[in-house]
Amino acid sequence: MEKYTAIKIVQETPNSPVFTLYLNRPQQSNALSPEFFTEFPNAISSLDQNPNVSVIIISGNGNHFCAGIDLKSLSSIISDTESSTDRGRSGEKLRRKIKFMQDAITAIENCRKPVIAAVHGACIGGGVDIITACDIRYCTEDAFFSVKEVDLAITADLGSLQRLPAIVGFGNAMELALTARTISGYEAKELGLVSKVLGTKADLDQSVRSIAQGIASKSPLAVIGTKTVLLKSKDMSMDQGLDYVATWNSSMLLSDDLMEVASAKLQKREPLFSKL
Repeated sequence: MEKYTAIKIVQETPNSPVFTLYLNRPQQSNALSPEFFTEFPNAISSLDQNPNVSVIIISGNGNHFCAGIDLKSLSSIISDTESSTDRGRSGEKLRRKIKFMQDAITAIENCRKPVIAAVHGACIGGGVDIITACDIRYCTEDAFFSVKEVDLAITADLGSLQRLPAIVGFGNAMELALTARTISGYEAKELGLVSKVLGTKADLDQSVRSIAQGIASKSPLAVIGTKTVLLKSKDMSMDQGLDYVATWNSSMLLSDDLMEVASAKLQKREPLFSKL
């Protein structure tokens, strides 16, 4: 398996189709380094293409999930673009850099397989960008969240402002982004940012792995279809969304998975599905 500096991939249980991707800079509270934006999308793509992987969990190593973008990285980006005396060219260079970083986060949505965020401790700025791109989110009681960029004199640009309104509602997203206030795990649950609040990190890990294992036991064609159709339907009218899923199912519905479910029910056993 490829070696990384900013992240780590672990198969917690041998032969399990659930893999955990750890943000792995615990001494820096998993602040996002320049290396992260290259390593992370490559790792997500590798896991997506691996037939032995069915579900991905994103977690943080150490005391926090993610403290946001590393300020040293931010300074480096700014100084790099300011090296040009041409304002137009420096602006175009910065735009390319931002797009590159955006693509790293969007890799989560582009991944066919479900991605679950397991949040403990701080989830700030870039951490919120990551979890809003995930398909399901859970957290511990001690977790706290902040769309922090406005306090750093930045307009959040890696996806929170685009994805958060669909999760917590436009008004709540506006309030969180403009105030940069910190919310607890329980308020995050109340707003719909997370689906459930667990007690400790151990409780979170056990619960999320169990949920991931449950998803991994289902038809992989049905799982990737559900994720794809939900994401596509966000930007479609009802008629367009229904037409899209009709087209999807006309291609994918009549599969061996469907026959396997029927056979398993008749034989009173758990279904077994081929890998993708």
